[in-house]
Parts: sequence; structure tokens; C-alpha cells
Amino acid sequence: MCDGTTVSDVFTPFEKEIVKVGTSDHIPFNPMRIVGDLIVIQSAPKTAGNKADVLLKLKNTFAEPVQSARAICFLLDDQGRMVGQSTKWVVGQTHTSLEPHGETTYNFVITSSQPFTTTNLTAKVSFSRVVLDGGKLADAARDVRIEQQELDDKKCGLYRSK
Repeated sequence: MCDGTTVSDVFTPFEKEIVKVGTSDHIPFNPMRIVGDLIVIQSAPKTAGNKADVLLKLKNTFAEPVQSARAICFLLDDQGRMVGQSTKWVVGQTHTSLEPHGETTYNFVITSSQPFTTTNLTAKVSFSRVVLDGGKLADAARDVRIEQQELDDKKCGLYRSK
């Protein structure tokens, strides 16, 4: 651009390459390249006895359905020690696939052999596998974006995204 500013996130196809607009960077064209994200908004854990519930709101921004997604949730106490964990299929398996631009929620329930001694728990969620339509694998580390929600005191218990 004439004023020296560049656009770094816009790509345009050019013959058999993708050209990053505002630069001369060329990326080999790959029609199998996956574009999109699985956006996950995670709430704070709610506990009752020996169970903790972490609400996950999922949104598919891929151009194709997410057939299945596997996540692990770690529960940490206020000193950072793990007090519980669970791994579950949050999309797929017994749940239906998540269509493009579709949204769904999942209650990640973690049970412990003993009641939780503190209510000041934090949850760390990560995804180990995301399978798209036709069995294509998305990069779980790059293509899943996890956002935290905090309790918004001004709205009487409603959650807001960080």
C-alpha cells in the first residue's frame, strides 16, 4: 500500500500459489489446506459434592462439518494442583456432528472419588483430536481457539467472554 501499511492476514489465490497481500510472500497452493477454527468458550467450573461441571460452547467456523472432537479437562485447585480430570468426545461419537457455522453446548462433567474441598477451582481444557468431514484431521493445537468466561457481577451471574 502507498502509505507503508500492510495487510498481513489477507491471502489471495494467484495461479498455483497463494500470495499474502501487501508482501511478496508466496505459499504453495494446497487445496487440502484447512481454513477455519473450532471456537470454544469455556465457563468456570461449578461444583456440587464430588462433581464439577464445565460448560463448553462450541462454534464451527470451518467450511465443512466437524465429525468429532475429543477434549480433556483438568480441574486445578487454587494452588495449581490437579484435583480431577476427564477426557470425552464433545462432538461426534454419540453426539451429532457440528455443521459449518453451527453452534452447540457441552457439559463437561468431572467426577471425583471424594467431594471437592474447595469451590475455587479452575478448568484447563485442551483438544487432542478434531476430525472434519471425510476423515480429514484438523490441527487441534492450531485450529481450536479456547476462550475463558468470567462471572460478570454487574449482570447478576451472567457470564462474559474474556
